[in-house]
Amino acid sequence: MRSAAVTPEGDHIRWVELPGQEPPRVYVHGLGATSPAYFTEVAVDPRLAGRRSLLIDLLGHGISDRPTTFDYTLEAHADALAGALTQAGVEGAELIAHSMGGSVAIVLAARHPRLVSRLVLIDANLDPIPRAPGSSGSSGIASYTEEEFARGGGWAEVRDRVGPHWWSTMRLAGREALHRSALHLTRGSVPTMRELLLDLKIPRAFLLPETDGPLPGTDALIESGVSVVAIPDCGHNIMLDNPEAFVKATAAALAAPA
Repeated sequence: MRSAAVTPEGDHIRWVELPGQEPPRVYVHGLGATSPAYFTEVAVDPRLAGRRSLLIDLLGHGISDRPTTFDYTLEAHADALAGALTQAGVEGAELIAHSMGGSVAIVLAARHPRLVSRLVLIDANLDPIPRAPGSSGSSGIASYTEEEFARGGGWAEVRDRVGPHWWSTMRLAGREALHRSALHLTRGSVPTMRELLLDLKIPRAFLLPETDGPLPGTDALIESGVSVVAIPDCGHNIMLDNPEAFVKATAAALAAPA
């Protein structure tokens, strides 16, 4: 396990690193998740192995620190991640990023372009979404106030809604971190993640579950150079639900000409 201090108070982002050749690959998890649990199986597949690979946990999640003074906006997550990658000697990395992690990766690429050479986004959030009381995920978590979620009954209600699989990693996240990350994910970035993605000039791919139907705005994404790939037989956690198809699509995206 490696780590880097990324705040003035000395809070650390941590990651599991697999040795290999440069340029590196960086795997970034989604809300309430952790990269080693979600990506290890696919990262060591022979079709993706061989690169220096950082399975990194965002601040507030997994094995990273959980400061209660951090604001957990997408921009703050991206800047903290940039700090960790810089200290790790990373430049021009290929980012493979899931859900909220994909949103953070887009903001990172826009704010710190020297760090990112390519993006593979896995069912990432591209637009602000409305808060929805009683739903799972960011829209449900964000419907609580921070006090209701962190110190009231919201935390337990979300635990019961998301089920044991997601909760197995969500329970590792700080309560304030989880709520603020969800809240700012529903608000999105300014410009939006979609607008930032359209403007990026690096190779980009977007993987989504086939059953979700067409991705809104697909034509504009394709016109801007984003490869949009529907993956069969999976839900939101594509790399866990259908690792074979995920590895095949990701390897193809990473091998595409720049």
